Amino acid sequence: MIQDKLAAQLFTVRNELKQDFIYTLKELRKMGWTAVQIDGLHGNDPAEIAAVMKEIGLRTAGMHVGLERMKHDLDQVIIEADLFETPDMICHSLPDEHKNEQGYLYVRQELRKVSAIVSPQGYRVGFHNHDWEFHTMMEGKYALQYLLEYDEATPVYAEIDTYWVKKANLDPLRIIESYAHRMPILHFKDMTDDDRHYFAEVGSGVIDFAPILRWGEQHGVEWYAVEQDYCPGSPMDSLESSLHYLRQLITTL
Repeated sequence: MIQDKLAAQLFTVRNELKQDFIYTLKELRKMGWTAVQIDGLHGNDPAEIAAVMKEIGLRTAGMHVGLERMKHDLDQVIIEADLFETPDMICHSLPDEHKNEQGYLYVRQELRKVSAIVSPQGYRVGFHNHDWEFHTMMEGKYALQYLLEYDEATPVYAEIDTYWVKKANLDPLRIIESYAHRMPILHFKDMTDDDRHYFAEVGSGVIDFAPILRWGEQHGVEWYAVEQDYCPGSPMDSLESSLHYLRQLITTL
């Protein structure tokens, strides 16, 4: 069922997690989320967090992991992936020094190196985009397309973020369509319908999520992770609003 594929990206509630990680997880479960996407543990013991999640019935929709950690702390990343019972480790962002042609070349090479190590063990390496990967062209394509160019031996999976594609003045569905069965996790994030073009709760902005959901169900998307980088009010209220909208939308598909 599609509603079982909805996950809350924990970056949305990072401040709440820093105050009380376990309490926040329990509140998300009470809200109705059945899965979360890990985005750092804020000093908590991964085994303890994994045990709590299992106890309260929260599954894991992948882990966001920095590239440098993938390179230098890969054994521990794999341990955490096993604890959280997820195959997916996704590079979530890039430092400014990599947002250029040489940087993207380096990132592509390094992600493929990590993939060469972990893919034979059943793990998947992914990349989460922002708008800046559309500001640089490489070999006649967007830097994002260059980063995600398919290589069977060392695959790097897409984690397309709807807001950041729209922020780049592109159609999220058109970009997503390039990654059929190569995008286990899709990021849902809306954009305000004003001159700010700011983060918004899913369903309250300009992005049409119905065709994206339909496409995802036909082309191998396993998780729809809802994220809001910054919220004008409570991040918990933001996630609740997005969840309510998506549940209603699903009934109309």
